[in-house]
Amino acid sequence: MTNQPAPKSLWTWGTTDNEPSDEQRRRAAAAVSEMVGAKVSAPPVPDPDSIILRAPRISVPAALHDICATDTRTRAAYSIGGHPMELLKGFRGRFDNPTDVVASPTCEADLERILEWCDRDGLAAVPYGGGTSVVHGVSPADNKPTVTISMAGLNRVLEIDETSRAARVQAGVAGPDLEDQLRPSGHTMRFFPQSFPWSTLGGWIATRAGGHYATGSTHIDDFVESTRMLTPSGWMESRRLPGSGAGPSPDRLVLGSEGTLGIITEAWVRIQKRPVFRAKATALFDSMDTAAEAVRQVVQTKLWPSNLRLLDPVEAQKAAGGDGNHALLIIAFESADHPQEQNLRLVIDMLERLGGTVPDSSVRIIDESDTVGQDGAAAAAWRKSFTGVNAGLIHGLGFITDTFETSITWDRWPEFDAHVRREVGRTLDSVLTAGWLSCRFAFVYPDGPAPYYTFGGLGTVGGEVEQWQTIKDAANRAVIEAGGTITHHHGVGRLHKKGWETQTPNLFRAGFAAVKNRLDPNGILNPGLFF
Repeated sequence: MTNQPAPKSLWTWGTTDNEPSDEQRRRAAAAVSEMVGAKVSAPPVPDPDSIILRAPRISVPAALHDICATDTRTRAAYSIGGHPMELLKGFRGRFDNPTDVVASPTCEADLERILEWCDRDGLAAVPYGGGTSVVHGVSPADNKPTVTISMAGLNRVLEIDETSRAARVQAGVAGPDLEDQLRPSGHTMRFFPQSFPWSTLGGWIATRAGGHYATGSTHIDDFVESTRMLTPSGWMESRRLPGSGAGPSPDRLVLGSEGTLGIITEAWVRIQKRPVFRAKATALFDSMDTAAEAVRQVVQTKLWPSNLRLLDPVEAQKAAGGDGNHALLIIAFESADHPQEQNLRLVIDMLERLGGTVPDSSVRIIDESDTVGQDGAAAAAWRKSFTGVNAGLIHGLGFITDTFETSITWDRWPEFDAHVRREVGRTLDSVLTAGWLSCRFAFVYPDGPAPYYTFGGLGTVGGEVEQWQTIKDAANRAVIEAGGTITHHHGVGRLHKKGWETQTPNLFRAGFAAVKNRLDPNGILNPGLFF
């Protein structure tokens, strides 16, 4: 596949083609004004030509000139990730710590030459996929000359094993390109994180991303058969197997390493036939507590619905047009081989016995067997509603919004949720005008949910970063204090480092550091993350 034709955006996810129009931003400002009861206006979008960056601190070797860029536009675009506050700074033309060089290998030989140069000259090397990290995971190193390595040129499906249903895929392929290359053979990876249009396979593996399924196979971990990674000490490639008990798994070392141990170049991943049978419905509950108990019982039956997402009344109102008084549960099943109505009816019966109401109008039974190898209407509608983030709509309005996610066991869920809402809510009230906090279950397991919280409110124009940081700090503290994980699928990056240190055993961190020292003895790979 070819690289994306449009330039990478400086202030929203994706490319310049994904930037919201002036009219969209005006409508967003009007919606925010109505929400907070105060007049806000959308400022004009930035002029990329007005950006001034610090001069590059690195001289590119002549042999690498053809695959390296030092122009202002490219360096600025690859100096930030996808966090709202990073994008807000980009919107205002602020790139306080820009990368020095953007290197774009088109093959593994290119990557070897780039990494050898960085290691020899003591340059920080930061792998960069789609740039959708929301934890400052692709930021240039502090006070160290940095080469950002864009993996977009390694973007092909190299091999498909139809017998085992697996594919060998280069790490730089973005979600849509991956699906486009699998579609002719009738296959899909069926892994749709919200960042799907722009994020890459390598990024999913490096951050242990979460995808489409709310139950069963939820993390990228569940899809990986083997990995290939280049480190400053050489190549590390695991044997491709459906499962192995031969000691600790090398792939488990690669998963979640966030570019600190090596640069992932390809992986064998599990694929499947494209689903054609679907069945879905929605259920309403009078309270989040009642709905959560129903979800627990459903997921522990191990029927594995593809979707079992629970929205609290606030989230249901904002995201799905609810009445603000009922929690909303979205249920769906899908299969490439068998009709799914029976499974759905079993769950509906359970939910109604547990206090839920399932409107007949919400029940849909879908057979798209005449569109095998394509995305049917139902699949396309679902993906459009779930994936993609128009992150630039509210920049410059003073409106602050963000998310944080975690996981907790069922026995601790009610107390955990109460603690998080109390602590974060108190901070929101002190920092923002018309602040709000909502929750949904993005993923659920037999032993616990993965709650995903969203907050928002009106801050002070020019003071958004500081106000957001106060709220984020409160959220991180609350999650760790109540016994949850600092992140379920967003990654650690720089934003979650303290929480990661708190929840991770000291001896494990020491062992991890020893591995880092062996694979990357000069510490050039993504400095500031973990170590």
